[in-house]
Amino acid sequence: MNDVTLTSLLELERIEDSLFRGQSWDLGFRALFGGQVMGQALAAAQQTLPEGRVSHSFHSYFLLPGDANSPVIYDVETMRDGRSFSTRRVKAIQHGKTIFYLTASFQHPEEGLSHQFAQMPEVPPPEEVESDLAFFEDSLDEISDRMREAIVYHKPLDVRTVQTIDLCHPQKEDPKRYIWMRAQELINGNINLNQAMLAYASDYHFLATSLQPHGISVRNKQLRMATIDHAMWFHLPFHFDEWLLYSTESPFSGGARGLVRGQFFNQQGQLVASTMQEGLMRKVEK
Repeated sequence: MNDVTLTSLLELERIEDSLFRGQSWDLGFRALFGGQVMGQALAAAQQTLPEGRVSHSFHSYFLLPGDANSPVIYDVETMRDGRSFSTRRVKAIQHGKTIFYLTASFQHPEEGLSHQFAQMPEVPPPEEVESDLAFFEDSLDEISDRMREAIVYHKPLDVRTVQTIDLCHPQKEDPKRYIWMRAQELINGNINLNQAMLAYASDYHFLATSLQPHGISVRNKQLRMATIDHAMWFHLPFHFDEWLLYSTESPFSGGARGLVRGQFFNQQGQLVASTMQEGLMRKVEK
């Protein structure tokens, strides 16, 4: 097995000037993990930029379920290179079909008017919160064989959910969740790599926040969940080998869809990134 790190996942093979290939990880889900496609698509776009430009936002749509056992091809289109901003459109392809689109905007960093009207929630520090992975490893008898085999691919990301979420006996709760996150490797301050990694991590447990008011587990076999679209804004530089708090909430669900929004704070309370996502949330007959 190759080195299982987020860096290795985001190191793409260049096929042509604007064509790249990324390897896939099977995380034990029904389809390819959406965070992987977002992180790799952003990493592909980053390789086509003028020097010094970094992402400030991206918007993406998931069109078809991805295959976790096959690589993904990323076709990057240059939409614009202006004096301050660049725009890229990335098409993700598997088995000859487009499964995903991402449009990202990049800017040469500059000073400007600045404020923050967002407060970091008061939660226990990450050192006092048990890792999600430890919980899964303690309950191997209750998870599927496929999920058990996939644990190795969850280890590059240290995820610690502050609340106790009982997947076997879910209770109805407010649609809020707080999660400490960091990469399990040193990143050495590479802004682009930090952003691609956070794009990957931003899909962890995100849509599941919409299930909490309904007392339904992601393991429910009648449940069908899939990301429809995902947007992200990067506000300040950050180090993803240091702890970030992901504060997520779901303001609405209906029409077989759930809406979630999130904020990433560093340990100094600075808002470094924001997210929004809408996803399918449908119950079907057994």
